[in-house]
Amino acid sequence: MAKRRRLTAPDTAELEQLEAGFAAKPSISPFETKTTTPPIAQVAAEAASLNGMAAVTDRVALAQDQGDAARWRDAENAGLVAQNLPLDQIDPDFIRRDRMVEDEEAMAELLESLRVHGLRTPIEVTPDGDGFGLISGYRRLDAFRRLSETDPRFSQIPAFVRQAGTGQGAYVSMVEENELRSNLSPYERGRIAVLAAGQGVFDTTEAAVDVLFAAASKAKRSKVRSFAVVHEALGDLLKHPIALTEKAGLKLASALRDGAQSKLRQTLASAEVSDAKEEWSLLEAALKDTPEPTETKARGGRPQEVQRLAPQTLPGGGEILAEVSSGEMRIRIKGRELGPKDAEQLIAKISSYLA
Repeated sequence: MAKRRRLTAPDTAELEQLEAGFAAKPSISPFETKTTTPPIAQVAAEAASLNGMAAVTDRVALAQDQGDAARWRDAENAGLVAQNLPLDQIDPDFIRRDRMVEDEEAMAELLESLRVHGLRTPIEVTPDGDGFGLISGYRRLDAFRRLSETDPRFSQIPAFVRQAGTGQGAYVSMVEENELRSNLSPYERGRIAVLAAGQGVFDTTEAAVDVLFAAASKAKRSKVRSFAVVHEALGDLLKHPIALTEKAGLKLASALRDGAQSKLRQTLASAEVSDAKEEWSLLEAALKDTPEPTETKARGGRPQEVQRLAPQTLPGGGEILAEVSSGEMRIRIKGRELGPKDAEQLIAKISSYLA
């Protein structure tokens, strides 16, 4: 009789070896996987993982979009984003312009460039009631107005909208742009300083020169002040002011400071000139006939004969500005629409008062 074999239970190490062998054994069935995790569980896990990654990606994209939107709003508020604005919503006379005469030949070149290439540099405006006030870009706006008469593409113009108001920033922007594009004449520099001070934007003409031409040298600012003197004393009578050379303007300013204003104004008022050369010849002759001053020449400032009166605000809007000088008084009314009949009635009342 054969001897029975006695069975013994395998220890832990042997069981681990058996399990490792079964795990390494190739599967006969192609549908059988090497993992004990059910296929549906694997699919659900992979989907959850992908969804989690998508959620992270979306959050990153959303944060980027929100950041871009915030930067866009900041740029728009700073006036760094150009907007297309209808031409009829822009007031070109929002502030006094420094450029006095436009070069028609240069304008023709600008018109052709806009037709072919469009506008490369937007104009600059500031909100004004229901519309906008022009700060810089007068020539470009004028060109768009001309082109819009025959081409509807130019009925709107790209513009930077900035909160400049009518204060010093608006004038500084205008002057800086014109100085960069094409230098203003010496007379135009002095004139815009006087106009800005006259509107109350600056306390004095000297202060206007210091701010508007802050980047200029001290010597250049001094010359601008001299031409401001010329504009204040003779601006309403000069026919060709921007043709004045720097030397001629400084000579006039010096004579005006020495009391030659009445003589020069009489010369201009009683003469008819055909060109700038003839006008300067008359002024130069008048300067030669002016007696030399006996006192020490004053340095800087405007002629002491000109006195600007305090503006008078009108109840219905607008204001009256007046200047008194030797032998004359100048009155300006701004902010009111006055026709020829209104002017005649005002003149009649003044005549009656002075009778």
